[in-house]
Amino acid sequence: MELSPLLSDKSILAVFIAVLLLAQASFAGSVRYTPDWESLDSRPLPAWYDQDKIGIFLHWGVFSVPSFVNAWFWYWWKGPQPHLDIVTYMKQNYRPDFTYADFAKEFTTEFFDPYRWAEIFNASGARYVVQVTKHHEGFTSWPSKYSWNWNAGDVGPNRDLVEELSTAIRKKTNLRYGVYHSLFEWFNPLFLKDKANNFTTQDFVLSKTLPELYELVNKYKPDVVWSDGSGNTIDTYWNSKQFIAWLYNDSPVKDTVVTNDRWGTNCGCKHGGFLTCGDRYNPKKKQNRKWENAMTIDRKAWTFRRNAQLSDFLTVEELLAEIIQTVSCGGNILINVGPTKEGTIAPIFEERLRQMGSWLRVNGEAIYGTSPWTHQNDTLHPNVWYTTRKETPGTVYALVLKWPSNLQLPLGAPTPTDSTSVTLLGYNEDIPWEGLLKAPGIIILPPALSVQEIPCLWAWVFKITNIKME
Repeated sequence: MELSPLLSDKSILAVFIAVLLLAQASFAGSVRYTPDWESLDSRPLPAWYDQDKIGIFLHWGVFSVPSFVNAWFWYWWKGPQPHLDIVTYMKQNYRPDFTYADFAKEFTTEFFDPYRWAEIFNASGARYVVQVTKHHEGFTSWPSKYSWNWNAGDVGPNRDLVEELSTAIRKKTNLRYGVYHSLFEWFNPLFLKDKANNFTTQDFVLSKTLPELYELVNKYKPDVVWSDGSGNTIDTYWNSKQFIAWLYNDSPVKDTVVTNDRWGTNCGCKHGGFLTCGDRYNPKKKQNRKWENAMTIDRKAWTFRRNAQLSDFLTVEELLAEIIQTVSCGGNILINVGPTKEGTIAPIFEERLRQMGSWLRVNGEAIYGTSPWTHQNDTLHPNVWYTTRKETPGTVYALVLKWPSNLQLPLGAPTPTDSTSVTLLGYNEDIPWEGLLKAPGIIILPPALSVQEIPCLWAWVFKITNIKME
């Protein structure tokens, strides 16, 4: 076949590239993952996850009614080893025959405005939201047909909290929506029966856990499925590999969904899409696989607590340090907020999120879409962390947690060249620098800036270009 003489060389090349990309996409779509960890772990993470870096976690459920201690309130009240503070609290404040189920009707959510929540999350600079749709208490935040009379449609809110929030986020923001789901339930009779049978039966898994997961994915199409609660047993009891294979191969979100590593006691920090390894996981060094730091603004709990003190909450400086350290080491960060039973986000949480957003509007270039550099920490300054971009070799971002008091910032990691330049994100003028006399580093000489000139109030980013490649 002859090519039209009207086609230029550039046009021919463009057609060739388009055909090649189409073939690659077709091949990628034909890949099928088998229900074993070697295959499932080989699936590349969808690119959006590593690029977006920051998510919001929402712990919201019946535990938000007592709003005392944390989400494990029921277990620590009625479990095998009750906590004295919770037992005493219930004796002093509730009638003797009060049950945990009685809290559900007080989960009223009357002030829940999903569009206001969406606006707050969007203003925070986060790029995805993960909602706790069922914690270990078993109450589902959507009207699940597999959780009769213990769901937000039948009791308490009498509304679909998952549908409302996911819809608001998708309509009013560009954030991605995800779901957290607990595999087990503390006091579900079917789970306790399977446990008594040494998990040789799967009545709970087949009638409750798996149907709920399929229902969540098919109905709400989340881009994150954040599993939790192994129930002290391994993945084979939960049929985890079979579910994830369906999620990657045939689900409505097969091309965009990401998963974590909490699919059984043998999976943590080993198997899954990204690794969480444990709550508040911040290793402060680069890891071999993609990981996530799921952490809390309230140091003591994942839930709203009525008796919290101001000192219990991370300062904005502490929150930004956590974000910077995590991203520098190649992780994502999932920042937890605990809404109230009425459906509001307490001002202290909203303030931290909006402060984070104001910082990211200035410094997001050093966070979104970045990669770890050769050095995560500077060799001279423990309060300086680095990120870089694959598309701009020779450029690094030095994220400085404390402004240099003497207007000199010696850095040992970047080696300058004759063409090196330094800028401060959010500031329009070049920043002077000089080389270290006895070492291959750089001294940044930031100016004395007035309050009006300084680009942000906490944590500053110096962009250093044309450094020596290592």
